[in-house]
Amino acid sequence: MRDRIFRRGILPIAVVAALSAVAGCSASGDTDSPKGSAAPSGSRAGRVDPRSAAALRAVEQATVRAGSARIESSTAMGGMLSLKTDGALGWSGDQVGTLRITYTGGQLAATMRALSGASMEARLLPDAYYAKVGDTFARRLNGRHWIRYGYGDLATLPGGSGAYLTDQLRTTAPLQPVRLLRACGDVRRVGEETVRGRRTTHYSGTVTPAALTGEDAAGLRKQLEQAGVATETVDIWVDDRGLLVKKAEQGELVGGRMSATAYYRDYGVQVSAARPPAADTADFKELMSTRGS
Repeated sequence: MRDRIFRRGILPIAVVAALSAVAGCSASGDTDSPKGSAAPSGSRAGRVDPRSAAALRAVEQATVRAGSARIESSTAMGGMLSLKTDGALGWSGDQVGTLRITYTGGQLAATMRALSGASMEARLLPDAYYAKVGDTFARRLNGRHWIRYGYGDLATLPGGSGAYLTDQLRTTAPLQPVRLLRACGDVRRVGEETVRGRRTTHYSGTVTPAALTGEDAAGLRKQLEQAGVATETVDIWVDDRGLLVKKAEQGELVGGRMSATAYYRDYGVQVSAARPPAADTADFKELMSTRGS
């Protein structure tokens, strides 16, 4: 069982799915979005109105200054796995944060519950992220309850997914959807809407890797291509301080349709993540090197 779990990358996939939901750059979506909010594909390619472009620049700058936020999200990876995530993330300097990931459905849900119970804690630190497993799986790890994933070590995952997972783990701030909209060349101001009692301005765009432009285009294009994204829609709702209240994405991956919604609040909150005890931690790289044993 342990060999199958690490060979297929099930545990990192589940954690990264949660982080993708809060970061952006997974093909994803939102059943709570108003009908007609998604930008029609190809209808406005290359024509971003100056007012929207300036507003998105201001949103990116405000997000960088805020440095942290509390986040809750839901993600569906086709029929493979769906989950909910809540926690706090900081991006002022090194990425840091703690998330609680709850499995809500999909083919892998039963496997994940067997590994870590109904939910799993994930901690994001500058050098690695840590995932906590339940007692049942810990017995297969000589009693250790945490798995450490060094960012460079994820390249050992099969199928070329390692680089993409690493990029996702390094871009957990709500900056990625804003940068995608700025670079996509196909974004519009939808209008003003109330989200969870807060007045917001809604922006929507259609993203295709080949159409990305600007200084971030090369990196964003690489991430989308590694994820197998051909096209996706990105919607953000921004408050009067220029900060995201909500983000939604929808699209298609090679493995099927994916969807995600994230809500943000309490910007500037103090965020910390303690490193798990070394004696209670197994290293992913070492587990991969001995997976056949």
